Amino acid sequence: MKAPFQLYIDGRFESGAASFESINPASGQGWAQMPEARSDEVNRAVEAAHRALHDPAWAELTASQRGKLLYKLADLLEQAAPELAAIETVDTGKIIRETRSQIAYVAEYYRYYAGVADKIEGQFIPVDKPDMNVWMTREPVGVVAAIVPWNSQLFLSAVKLGPALAAGCTVVLKASEEAPGPLLAFARVLDQVGFPAGVVNVITGFGPECGAVLSSHPKVAHIAFTGGPETAQRIVGNSANNLAKVSLELGGKSPLMVFADADLDSAVNAQLAAVFAASGQSCVAGSRLLLQASIKDRFLERLIEKVKAIRIGDPQDMATEYGPLCTVRQISTIERVVASSLAQGARLLVGGQRLEAVGHFYAPTVLDCSQAPQADSMRIELFGPVLSVDVFHDEQDAIAKANDTDYGLAAGVFTTQLTRAHRLSKALRAGVVWLNTYRAISPLASFGGFGLSGHGREGGLAAVLDYTTTKTVWLRTSDEPMADPFVMR
Repeated sequence: MKAPFQLYIDGRFESGAASFESINPASGQGWAQMPEARSDEVNRAVEAAHRALHDPAWAELTASQRGKLLYKLADLLEQAAPELAAIETVDTGKIIRETRSQIAYVAEYYRYYAGVADKIEGQFIPVDKPDMNVWMTREPVGVVAAIVPWNSQLFLSAVKLGPALAAGCTVVLKASEEAPGPLLAFARVLDQVGFPAGVVNVITGFGPECGAVLSSHPKVAHIAFTGGPETAQRIVGNSANNLAKVSLELGGKSPLMVFADADLDSAVNAQLAAVFAASGQSCVAGSRLLLQASIKDRFLERLIEKVKAIRIGDPQDMATEYGPLCTVRQISTIERVVASSLAQGARLLVGGQRLEAVGHFYAPTVLDCSQAPQADSMRIELFGPVLSVDVFHDEQDAIAKANDTDYGLAAGVFTTQLTRAHRLSKALRAGVVWLNTYRAISPLASFGGFGLSGHGREGGLAAVLDYTTTKTVWLRTSDEPMADPFVMR
């Protein structure tokens, strides 16, 4: 039996204008019908959010009351984590042990923003006029369109929904048309919290009839998008219709740099996590490995041995370490880029082929691009399990190669020299720099990138402020009547 899923608009569940089939990547077979929102449903969702924004039931809640609702959401999400993880694994192919741990941790993001809700402060402004008191307050920016991709969607929703609700905004959350099941199921959790109707709406659908209508809607004030640069360009164009604020997190082609003095075992494990966790389907995937030339052979020998030992299999099995890719389209892109890279002079060290199995499986792949540093795989974000390797000779060479990309989301550095670590943290053009670790996150720490990796930050206190706008209030304190402006003194 295929599980039923519905849109969540204005506090009610409903079927969409149409439906489409979602594919289980592990089997390659359809497993559920998903509701499709088109322009009418999108308009109603935005209108509901706009009404809720001004409804006293939400607008007159104190910041502490909003925080209590977020605390309740965190508790309910934690309870629902096993069910949501199972749905995410079926719908996306991510292994169950990763979805379980990640969703359980997502609850901490809502708890963090619950605590921040009543810490959003204004300020008193000491102006140069003795008979005036002036202060600034922060108010919710308005209706937020939160648009997330299929990978890590509960997390990518939390870093938008948490700060937006803490700030007092209302939200239309759009799940990707690829594997939207987890967010549609998350709407059932939202429905239990007690948010007033319309405060959070959850929809899914395709570009022209859903995404474009949402991002260009005149009542949307802020668009928070995670995805690819091409879609982001269309969203930025759409925002000209409503002059909405836009924050973008667009992935990257992140380098992981290993110096000769590094702890090689630690660096090897970090590289495995950086590019083969989630089968490489991560915006911060460390897909470019830069090795100091003197350790190249030793490092790759250890890495290839571990890559060959990765347990590939059913993502529902807790013993599985590596599952399928979400879509066949991803595999086709990877096959094309790997082939072109080999033709450009890269050398295949392991993998490089679709696996002979049911479902969307592609082997963990390592390409030696040291003789072809401009190969396609070194420059194109593949969003899959392909690692491209190059060498560097000294620190300046390493920095130049790491920064030789149009992206700038993340970077990793492995070295035991503290002074070098500090120099590289400053020199690397990336929004997140990990030193002797990789993929570490926290609700307290901001996240975002440079260049084609987007702009704006998610996580941390600054994210809440991004969902506010300021209001300046002037109070004249003199009891004397204002002077007649047309009487000269």
